[in-house]
Amino acid sequence: MSATPTLTADSPFDFLITQPEGEAKAVFLFAHGSGGPMDSPFMERMANMLSERGLVVVRFEFSYMARRRVDGKRRPSGRAERWVHHFKRAVEELLEGESWNKSWDALPFVIGGKSMGGRLAAMLAGDEELDLAVKAVAVLGYPFHPQGKSEAEHWRLEPLEKSLLPILICQGERDDFGWWDEVDVLDLPQQVTLEWITDGSHDLGPTGKSEATMKSNMLHAADLVAEFAANPPVLTFEFAKDGEEGASE
Repeated sequence: MSATPTLTADSPFDFLITQPEGEAKAVFLFAHGSGGPMDSPFMERMANMLSERGLVVVRFEFSYMARRRVDGKRRPSGRAERWVHHFKRAVEELLEGESWNKSWDALPFVIGGKSMGGRLAAMLAGDEELDLAVKAVAVLGYPFHPQGKSEAEHWRLEPLEKSLLPILICQGERDDFGWWDEVDVLDLPQQVTLEWITDGSHDLGPTGKSEATMKSNMLHAADLVAEFAANPPVLTFEFAKDGEEGASE
C-alpha cells in the first residue's frame, strides 16, 4: 500500500482550468475562500459564468485545502497572511509552467478570488516584485473586517490602500464582513472600484424577500468581473518632483 502523499505550501499546484468556447478575452486566476474548495458550488458556478463571458478561469487550492482531498480532514486556514506567498507561487507557476497556453500571452491576466482568496490577491497587489503580467485584481466579497468585529482596529483596508493595481470589489449589500452602510462611508483609494450586489450576503445571495435572486446576483457579478478583466483600468500615480514637498527619496 502506497504512502499518502504529503502536501505542503511548497507542493506543485493542480490547476483547474475552465475555458470559453469562443474567443478568450482575459485570463483570471481565481482563488477560493477560507472554507470552500476550488470546486465548491459557488466557485464552479461562477467559473462557468465567467467562461461564458470569455474568460479563461484558472483555479487552484491552498495546501490546507488540497490536503483535505487526500485525508478528508477539515483544517482552518489560519491567518490569511501566511498564504500570500502561496498565491504568488501560483501566479509564477501558472505563467511559467506547462498549464499556460501560448495563445493567452496577449490577453489581460487578472488575479482574484472569493473572500479570503480575493483579500490575498489584494495583498499581493502591493508587492513590487509581483510579475508585471498581472494587470488587476477582482474580488467577490471582500472581508473588510472579521464577522462580528466591525471596530476600527479590525478593518482590513491596508491591502487596498497599498495596491499598485486596480481592484474591483463586488460586494453584497448585507455582507456580514462589510455591510453597505459601513463601507459606503469610507473614502476608498482611487485604485478601488466598488460595485454593490443587490441585497447580497457574503456569497452574494439575497434574502427571500428580495426581488433579486442568487442567479441574478451572480450573473451581475460575473458581468462586472468579465468586463473589468477584459479591459483592466490603467493606473496613473503622481510622484512629486525632486525638491518639491512630498518627493520620494
